[in-house]
Amino acid sequence: MIDAAYCRMMARYNRWQNENLRMVVEPMDDAELRADRGAFFGSILATLNHLLWADAMWLSRFEGSAPPTGGIAGSTTLTPTPAAWGAERFRLDGRLIRWAERLRAVELAGDLTWHSGALGREVTKPLAFCVVHMFNHQTHHRGQVHAMLTAAGQSPGVTDLFLMPDAG
Repeated sequence: MIDAAYCRMMARYNRWQNENLRMVVEPMDDAELRADRGAFFGSILATLNHLLWADAMWLSRFEGSAPPTGGIAGSTTLTPTPAAWGAERFRLDGRLIRWAERLRAVELAGDLTWHSGALGREVTKPLAFCVVHMFNHQTHHRGQVHAMLTAAGQSPGVTDLFLMPDAG
């Protein structure tokens, strides 16, 4: 399905895109970031927070480390400001890159079992499937944020993978 090189590339892409978003959202007016824009999680900041929480949750499963606090319902208020979000995002993106750099193909061949709070039960899926889901989830919600920023008159930059610096 995927290999370790794919994971490294997508971790770099994730960091690049989040840095582009950080440069746009940090100077924005707080009311603009918190305005309900009709997206699934409502606002720009709430969607960014949910994505930060979800990435931390998936990474905790992949690493076997402590999960973030709270559940999906509380994920939208994980950080109180865009600066706090940017700092946490920077740290988490570094962790994700380090995880991808250490990843070996054999690890992607196994299964991952975890307790899903959303489903209220234990779930087992192939690890490679879960990794693809995490990267797809990132892209989905960043796309929502990109659309909300564009509607708010901001220019969040290009998102094409082939335009990523050092895209190979």
